Amino acid sequence: MQWNSVSEFFAMGGYAFYVWGSFGLTALVMIGEPLLIRAQRKATLRDLRNELLSERNSS
Repeated sequence: MQWNSVSEFFAMGGYAFYVWGSFGLTALVMIGEPLLIRAQRKATLRDLRNELLSERNSS
């Protein structure tokens, strides 16, 4: 596809909502997933640490 202007490029031949929405959603997922995984890992490590301390204190 050939674009004659920047506005034609951003309009994407009438499919701009689909194209840019897809790019935006993909970017959001690629940024959000590592953040969610990191938060889940921290929570799991905190829970394991608390469980270990609890076991040590009860012995």
